Amino acid sequence: MISMKDFGVRLIQIQILVCHVTVHLEQLHYILEPWFSHLKIGHGQRDTAQILLLRGAKYLPDKNGVTPLDLCVQGGYGETCEVLIQYHPRLFQTIIQMTQNEDLRENMLRQVLEHLSQQSESQYLKILTSLAEVATTNGHKLLSLSSNYDAQMKSLLRIVRMFCHVFRIGPSSPSNGIDMGYNGNKTPRSQVFKPLELLWHSLDEWLVLIATELMKNKRNSTEITSILLKQKGQDQDAASIPPFEPPGPGSYENLSSGTRESKPDALAGRQEASADCQDVISMTANRLSAVIQAFYMCCSCQMPPGMTSPRFIEFVCKHDEVLKCFVNRNPKIIFDHFHFLLECPELMSRFMHIIKAQPFKDRCEWFYEHLHSGQPDSDMVHRPVNENDILLVHRDSIFRSSCEVVSKANCAKLKQGIAVRFHGEEGMGQGVVREWFDILSNEIVNPDYALFTQSADGTTFQPNSNSYVNPDHLNYFRFAGQILGLALNHRQLVNIYFTRSFYKHILGIPVNYQDVASIDPEYAKNLQWILDNDISDLGLELTFSVETDVFGAMEEVPLKPGGGSILVTQNNKAEYVQLVTELRMTRAIQPQINAFLQGFHMFIPPSLIQLFDEYELELLLSGMPEIDVSDWIKNTEYTSGYEREDPVIQWFWEVVEDITQEERVLLLQFVTGSSRVPHGGFANIMGGSGLQNFTIAAVPYTPNLLPTSSTCINMLKLPEYPSKEILKDRLLVALHCGSYGYTMA
Repeated sequence: MISMKDFGVRLIQIQILVCHVTVHLEQLHYILEPWFSHLKIGHGQRDTAQILLLRGAKYLPDKNGVTPLDLCVQGGYGETCEVLIQYHPRLFQTIIQMTQNEDLRENMLRQVLEHLSQQSESQYLKILTSLAEVATTNGHKLLSLSSNYDAQMKSLLRIVRMFCHVFRIGPSSPSNGIDMGYNGNKTPRSQVFKPLELLWHSLDEWLVLIATELMKNKRNSTEITSILLKQKGQDQDAASIPPFEPPGPGSYENLSSGTRESKPDALAGRQEASADCQDVISMTANRLSAVIQAFYMCCSCQMPPGMTSPRFIEFVCKHDEVLKCFVNRNPKIIFDHFHFLLECPELMSRFMHIIKAQPFKDRCEWFYEHLHSGQPDSDMVHRPVNENDILLVHRDSIFRSSCEVVSKANCAKLKQGIAVRFHGEEGMGQGVVREWFDILSNEIVNPDYALFTQSADGTTFQPNSNSYVNPDHLNYFRFAGQILGLALNHRQLVNIYFTRSFYKHILGIPVNYQDVASIDPEYAKNLQWILDNDISDLGLELTFSVETDVFGAMEEVPLKPGGGSILVTQNNKAEYVQLVTELRMTRAIQPQINAFLQGFHMFIPPSLIQLFDEYELELLLSGMPEIDVSDWIKNTEYTSGYEREDPVIQWFWEVVEDITQEERVLLLQFVTGSSRVPHGGFANIMGGSGLQNFTIAAVPYTPNLLPTSSTCINMLKLPEYPSKEILKDRLLVALHCGSYGYTMA
């Protein structure tokens, strides 16, 4: 900081200099720079600059080429920038052009633009229009394949982020979507988007062109070769390439020569294309995806928080096939540019099957990359800023004291790092953090708190529908959600396993009747029997209402309005089974689920956790169990024609030996519904009716048939594959897609 003595010297210098008609810029820098570097009071900087400029100070760069405006923008001093612009109006466009300079800190530029936009409505609209024009120019450069993708992509998104920020914070900015651009209104505010319409039009034409070619080449959709861009064979001078023009539906741009060809000539040229040529999708997918991200950002800034722009939803639906093609080729585009999928469940559902088909390891990397992308300083993870950030808990009341300190802690700081100290103990560090999570894992399912109840297999837990006996049960469920969310956020494993249905609740996946087996195997068998048999003439007299425990008393509960008078028939029995399942597995514990999710989502966004299925979530939370393959082989039974010595069985076990530990766990989950081997090994695996060995049943082979399973009886239905290679391929496909119930590739 500048000392008071130096401050006085500077002030005297200013008083002397203001007496002169002009001041040389080096002197201006000498005076202003300490102010810009150290003082936080904007009025002092502004007044100093105003006095100097009023007395005729010259605006010139110093010997290093640095101008007063550069110093102002670098420090985020909007008031001083305002003064400079008043005396030199041309500096307004200089500031706008600075938005393209990636060496300048974006948050400082934003502060300057914020201040300038607050001065008047006309200034606000002028800034927005200028930013829109610069963004449009950068967007067209990005779509020109001759440009540097990385630099142009970053520049476009940077400018659009600032545009959207200024749009939201303008003077008396609307807080809803009524007065905002894409809803048909012709207000002055909506007109600032007009320059961008040229860019959105070019984007639309590119996507329509690609969709046309996709339709023509549907038989070979994985290799679109209709539009080829020659990359080699000619020395290309980038300066000779004409500025980008949106491609018309009947024309193609030959980037090697900088000319345009008619459609027949372009298609004829395909015959001469070599392996050095790449198709247009490979060349444009990332560029178009970046412009799509910019389009989404502009649409979103005009909508209330949490709402998706109808125009953008219409855009995604219109170009659905092309966008899916992009994601198929490079699923990471979702995290690089298609943020709208993570933020809009109604759009993500269209792409979920593509995402879930990606390797579990890749999705884990994406998950943590995106989860931590917004944290200010990843190097500070696990490093508390000060003593107040340490979670001080009592070992003899660890559950209650932990609940109290976590509920009071700053959520953002907990996301960055956790430090735990036990009262009266000196130890700290990651060992203590791991011990804390381990102890809390056991306490969460401690029957004294009545939060969770043991499932039928004795190894997993389900929310207790009678947890209301504990007056604080909902607060504790919220705390349990926070602990699991924190553990997942910091890659700490918990020593607890839940029922498959509870993992589904966390993921927002509907439960089914097979999930009932975890809490009531006999009831699940009855539901299965109803589905498997014709109940028309059995006289069951079932209605759409069931007797269930409601706050300790048995009551008749309708499964749907008027359910007590609706008979269950052969035609509606599937609906009955689903509604009964939802009552037993969801409605009966809905308050507990909601409280848990409230805590969990404080640290883990729903949009990210949906990348996984219930089996994978268990692995993320509780880790990879060890599997003894020899014990597995020893305790496996064979049926429907298979014997231990059959070639298919021998191939199967050879494949199990070859695959990774992760894939063995997926196989165990696929067949039994659990990733864990019970205490005592495979001999103690439970089924729907008690002990039930892992079983492999023969299925006649047909091409592309995948293995299937019956988790209630721990049975793998393994087709009689003609070779080990085919068996391995089909098995791995089934493991990665098994939760969707596919039987054909």
